[in-house]
Amino acid sequence: MDSGLVKNGLFALALAALIAITVRLTMSEKMKPEAAEANSVSVVEEAIEPDELKRSGMAAINRRDDGHYWTTADVDGVAVKFMVDTGASIVALTWKDAERLELDPENLTFDTQINTAGGTVYGAYVTLPSIRIGNVEVENVDALVLENQLDQSLLGMSFLNELYSYEFRKSQLIIRQ
Repeated sequence: MDSGLVKNGLFALALAALIAITVRLTMSEKMKPEAAEANSVSVVEEAIEPDELKRSGMAAINRRDDGHYWTTADVDGVAVKFMVDTGASIVALTWKDAERLELDPENLTFDTQINTAGGTVYGAYVTLPSIRIGNVEVENVDALVLENQLDQSLLGMSFLNELYSYEFRKSQLIIRQ
């Protein structure tokens, strides 16, 4: 084989590799801010003042000493204590809270299998007419009533995904409608 062709072929391959690397680095630099923005959790150093909350479609949920965010929400006129759980894909209700909400858990069909860190549990799908926290209200929220193994109702992503935004500021979770 002609050594000139081999040299030209190797040069072309090296040039193509250099172009590919340059394009990849350029594209990854351009994508970084968007990817970081899409995957980031906002943590701001200033807490929201109560007057600011009153004037807006916002509410603040305070972090408690145990490190969790707890709130009492108005669920269709009934006060329900929730722990915010961004790892829960859906709002989860205890049997007791379902009774208080008059969802009649004795007659629900517990046919949805849920795998949790504590094992497998069964739940029944329900739709809650509304959940309101302060000035923020979401209607027609999907939820599961769990048959057992749940000590506390969880405010999951079926509520949080309906919000305009949520962010962490110091020891508060700020939700916006």
